[in-house]
Amino acid sequence: MKKATLYYVYDPMCSWCWGFRPTWLKLQEKLAPLVDIQYRIGGLAPDCDQPMTEEMQEFLRQTWHKIAQQLGTQFNFDFWRLCQPRRSTYPACRALLLAREQGKEQAMNEAIQRAYYLKANNPANTDTLVGLASEIGLEPVLFESRLHSEALQQQLIVEIADARALPIQGFPSLVLQTGSELIAIPIDYLDGEATYQMIIDSLEA
Repeated sequence: MKKATLYYVYDPMCSWCWGFRPTWLKLQEKLAPLVDIQYRIGGLAPDCDQPMTEEMQEFLRQTWHKIAQQLGTQFNFDFWRLCQPRRSTYPACRALLLAREQGKEQAMNEAIQRAYYLKANNPANTDTLVGLASEIGLEPVLFESRLHSEALQQQLIVEIADARALPIQGFPSLVLQTGSELIAIPIDYLDGEATYQMIIDSLEA
């Protein structure tokens, strides 16, 4: 019998995805024997060369503080002092697609998150992404040559459209597909067991 599919919809530069990471890793391990887990990249913000507005910077700083307080997530707030933030996550999303081809999507995702949230590096920058690609064993020259290609951008646009066709409310989102039915699974950021039980109940319904 074919397994049900669990879609995890995310963006590598989504701070709530970073906050959910410890719970998701445990949840993913428990669910792997039961469902086919597939990742979908949602895409928060298109390519942009303009500096992030002060209002957006303050909003995101406050979001980081909120997540740290609610979930205990670690952030390096030096990012806002050392980097020139841009509201641009599509480069990091394309980097994930290139890594996926080599079976390294989640290795790249973790590298991007750690660079961004712990090391105060900017994953909106090409040089950051090329360095991370090299760290996880991708060929950096080829990676850089393809990162901003039109073909890869079109692949991302299709992926984003597919992700947003699912019943999601933002990032991260979990959607369970059983047959033709798509079920939005509420996320408990601190209690993976609660989310796990919702999925089990949906599978048994």
